Amino acid sequence: MRAIIEADAAIDLQLHTLYSDGMWTPGALIDHLMAEGFALAAITDHDRVDIAPMLQQIAAEKGFRLLVAVEISAHWRGELVDLLCYGFDPARNALQAVARDLLTQQQDNIRQTVAAVTQQGYSLPDAAVHTILEQPAVQQPHLLVDLVRRQGYATPERSAGRLLVESGLKQITVDSAAVVAAAHQSGGVCLIAHPGRGDGYLCFDAALLDQLRAEVPIDGFEVYYPKHSPEQIAQYRAYAEQHDLLTSAGSDSHTPDHPPIKYRAGWCRKLLERLGIHLSGG
Repeated sequence: MRAIIEADAAIDLQLHTLYSDGMWTPGALIDHLMAEGFALAAITDHDRVDIAPMLQQIAAEKGFRLLVAVEISAHWRGELVDLLCYGFDPARNALQAVARDLLTQQQDNIRQTVAAVTQQGYSLPDAAVHTILEQPAVQQPHLLVDLVRRQGYATPERSAGRLLVESGLKQITVDSAAVVAAAHQSGGVCLIAHPGRGDGYLCFDAALLDQLRAEVPIDGFEVYYPKHSPEQIAQYRAYAEQHDLLTSAGSDSHTPDHPPIKYRAGWCRKLLERLGIHLSGG
């Protein structure tokens, strides 16, 4: 993608649709972005590398600039770390194999968990389980919990989630180093999503960033994020400048109730220019 946008232009580089765990359709989301005056955006559906060509086609038909992107469910030292990959070849890329393997492992885990639950005397409808297996990997564990709850198997002493976790249910993730390697092999870049979010994800400070970078050649991280405090944003900006890392900005919008946020393109200058987007103005 080769383009020129103003440094003051509005962008949002982390958005989700119903192709992962969001409620936006791609068309409705892009229509919203255009109506609100966004110059550029990225749809980063979890682990859905396969839909990148379709998203590019929809955006092209509407005349909107959409970065090629995906958010991969990953781990580092046993902790959850989501990774944002930008600029890979949408048609032929190594990230596709990573995402396909993740989906296969998640489906296998769902089947194994259902078998373990069945052995305990709990019956789950085959059709409902099959429907879960057809959904995006990131949704499958949550949908299985909902199914067990609807079947009436949850009790005050043992919630549906606890029953399933004790039966082997996992949210499958990929090694961070493998994700970064695949992104680089595909001509893209890889950044840590919401590094200061918490909520079950590893919360990075400077020391942890140093340790991660010593093991994994990460390209940068998402500095601007709704749950980051002003102090965190300042710390991440300073760290990125010190180490010449790329920075991104994303709302993590999943629904119209929490719409995209107008971040200043200039805050992500190095990332955008790496992806062929030239910024005019300061």
